[in-house]
Amino acid sequence: MRLRGGFFCAMPRCYRSVTDAEYVSDRMTTLPIHPATTPHAVPAPAPTPQSEWRTLRGTNVGDRLYRATLTALALVLPLLLVTLLAELVVGAWPAIKRFGLPFVWTSVWDPVAGVFGAAPMIFGTLASSLLALLIAVPLALGVAIYLTEFSPKWLRQPIAFLVELLAAIPSVVYGLWGIFVLIPFLRSYVVPPLRATLGWTPLFGGVFYGNSLLAGGIILAIMIVPYIAAVSREVLLAVPASQREAALGMGATRWEAVWTAVVPYGRAGLIGAVILGLGRALGETMAVTMVIGNRHDISLSVLQPAYTMAAAIANEFSEAVSDLHLAAMFEVGLVLFVVTVIVNACARLLIWRVARGTAVGSRAL
Repeated sequence: MRLRGGFFCAMPRCYRSVTDAEYVSDRMTTLPIHPATTPHAVPAPAPTPQSEWRTLRGTNVGDRLYRATLTALALVLPLLLVTLLAELVVGAWPAIKRFGLPFVWTSVWDPVAGVFGAAPMIFGTLASSLLALLIAVPLALGVAIYLTEFSPKWLRQPIAFLVELLAAIPSVVYGLWGIFVLIPFLRSYVVPPLRATLGWTPLFGGVFYGNSLLAGGIILAIMIVPYIAAVSREVLLAVPASQREAALGMGATRWEAVWTAVVPYGRAGLIGAVILGLGRALGETMAVTMVIGNRHDISLSVLQPAYTMAAAIANEFSEAVSDLHLAAMFEVGLVLFVVTVIVNACARLLIWRVARGTAVGSRAL
């Protein structure tokens, strides 16, 4: 209830005019008085942007504590990243001073002689990840397109659940499956036809021992399929139905509508899904260590053993007895960190250039 031009007191029958200056009581409760109801009211000054910002920030202690807590939580991840980088640099500093930049393109790895070079590990990491993308991207995009465009509704959720369930399997289980199932299958049914038809090329030359770059790439492809498929499916579901209807209205088939209207609209999100899978492949350790062969050598053939930076750290970090060997392991970790950052930065730039703020998922990515 609004009382014009007066005060209301909590005591019964207690009401005084606002002009009665002699009546003052601490038990009063003042009510807001509209300026239009008072004859000599002075209009309040117009709020400035600075005053509005101070009002929005609030002066309540709880608000300030909440804001400080959120700010601290937001700074935790950048600080953690800087701390991790500093720790890697400090640990790798003896190897950096000893070998310098040639550590990146040197192939010799001799802990006894104290000579270390990470070129085969960098090559194996990039080669196995690219091979995994070459296998996984068509499969994952095919699954995503089928689930969003062609699959019956009653079949979408079961297939999506089974595909995403692959992400929950531990990597050591993938490694065991690769040793006892994948490698014998490749040795008996896949490699002989490949060598018979493409054995003259450098990519499929040499003797196949089982543990190889091909086995590591296939294991990585199976492991990153659920990540790429899940994100791609969400991106395609976010494409407006008007895109499909417009293409179909112009006489396109279902496949032409998907390929010319739906996929280009969500290309930024699809590229983000692929980069997410690439980041997953670059850092995978256990499954790749069990099937890639762990040979410190560079070979163009996918049938030969290889080595990755993550596998080298897992195999040799606990066995490094000299300070220089331990520093070399830290430098391998630093190189892996830098490679991951460069790949993600290039991916961000690629997504920005492709999306230009219009494609699905561009703002989120």
